[in-house]
Amino acid sequence: MTPTARVHVHSRARSWALNLLYAWEAAGEGTPLEHAAKSLVHRRMAARYRPHVRRLMETVERHLDEIDGTIAHHTSNWRIERLHVIDRNILRIGIAELLWFEDVPPKVSIHEALKLARKYGSPGSPRLLNGVLDAVLKAREAGS
Repeated sequence: MTPTARVHVHSRARSWALNLLYAWEAAGEGTPLEHAAKSLVHRRMAARYRPHVRRLMETVERHLDEIDGTIAHHTSNWRIERLHVIDRNILRIGIAELLWFEDVPPKVSIHEALKLARKYGSPGSPRLLNGVLDAVLKAREAGS
């Protein structure tokens, strides 16, 4: 797969992961992976997106408490429950990539999160998400 094709596949996979995480929260039951498995029975996802979607969903599920703690730490004036569900799940995807996907450059993770925020979030979403993800990146680089 060419680098350009890989970027497109990962970009679409992030959109799928956001959709699945949103649906999981709306359902209010099960785990992200359980809900994704049920959802994908009735929906068609191209095979080329599945590996990255699965990797994102597995990482978010495995590290959900840590990810949500990171969000809470970097949104000191907001409880995580007060964040819009779209913003919260874009942050989960972005933080998962920043902290556990060594093959994805941090700036790409942030850029892709901002693309999702512009497409699916509110007008203030990109600014909020950029601030949080930038803080997470700086903390990671500082080793804290």
